[in-house]
Amino acid sequence: MGKADFLSPKAIANRIKSKGLQKLRWYCQMCQKQCRDENGFKCHCMSESHQRQLLLASEDPNKFMDYFSDEFKSDFLELLSRRFGTKRVHNNIVYNEYISDREHVHMNSTQWETLTDFTKWLGREGFCKVDETPKGWYVQYIDRDPETIRRQEEQARKKKQDLDDEERSAKFIEEQVRRGRDGKEPEETPVYTELKRESEEEKIAFNLGASSCVAGPSKSSSALGASALKAAASSSSSSTKRKDTSSSSDSRSDKKKKSALEEIIEMEERKKKKQQQVRTDYWLQPNIVVKVVTKRLGDRYHKKKAVVTEVRDKYAAVVKIIDSGDKLKLDQNHVETVIPAPGKRVLILNGPYRDTEAVLEGIDEKNFSATLTLDSGKEKGKRVDIAYEDFSKLA
Repeated sequence: MGKADFLSPKAIANRIKSKGLQKLRWYCQMCQKQCRDENGFKCHCMSESHQRQLLLASEDPNKFMDYFSDEFKSDFLELLSRRFGTKRVHNNIVYNEYISDREHVHMNSTQWETLTDFTKWLGREGFCKVDETPKGWYVQYIDRDPETIRRQEEQARKKKQDLDDEERSAKFIEEQVRRGRDGKEPEETPVYTELKRESEEEKIAFNLGASSCVAGPSKSSSALGASALKAAASSSSSSTKRKDTSSSSDSRSDKKKKSALEEIIEMEERKKKKQQQVRTDYWLQPNIVVKVVTKRLGDRYHKKKAVVTEVRDKYAAVVKIIDSGDKLKLDQNHVETVIPAPGKRVLILNGPYRDTEAVLEGIDEKNFSATLTLDSGKEKGKRVDIAYEDFSKLA
């Protein structure tokens, strides 16, 4: 039978069939050949090329199985990381997208018999976080890329640094309030005692300012009642005045205390705003040593140290590689600062001490900062703590 023409219905149907997936039982992994039906697969198994592949596989079967297993694992993880990232997803969804590729490695040629066994193996080896639910197995990719880990550590370090600044501000405010309280004399609290009479015949006298009355058996009850009413009225008015005076004085003192506290808070806010204004999102300076961190230029320049010879548009710089002498134009995101050994000179690139030369005294690895002694400017000789990204080695 002759071959069908290119535009004939049979030729078009054959091309459509060859594009899509076929039955797995008619696929030969050793030869990587997909047959369309049982007769084609039978003919392929009887062919000379298939027999040669079987002889090669019989010499070292584990070698071929390990090769197919590694390829299946790497392709599966690459699809999981690129398509779903670090999201939690059902393993069958990932597998269906994986087998949609016609040239994929089939699982029956690997060391895993089922998708569940492969999912459990990923969890044991630490490639993914796996958990079983009534709906099936779910996987979550664990990103171990050094660049991703570095970004996460940098974010955690900046968050910790912000918290440390807030704690220092709170301690400073508490110290100011404590000093303000220590400067004042403690207020004496009044002591109230019970009114006691030594004898029954003793007279009781109440002195209420200008008017006074003495209670005794010589005066009539009406006069005593009238004087008692006047005394009660005068005492209530005087107590009201005293209460108003004391309340007004307390309110004034509270207002003074509150205003002093507010002044301290405002001073700290102004100080923080000033520091934020001093900080900028660009930090490149000429004559400093930086390290190339981008991988786009290849391994030839990756992690190589260079000297900034020129700064362009604040965010780009022309650098000269120290080892080879090559000149490159790089963005500030493609380089990072270099921390020298203690005793070396550095340049502060950001913050309130920007453009100030200093000497590195020590490194605090826990707080990702270093202690510097200022070597120029008005505050020469002062010791300050500066974060790693805010200073770099001088060329």
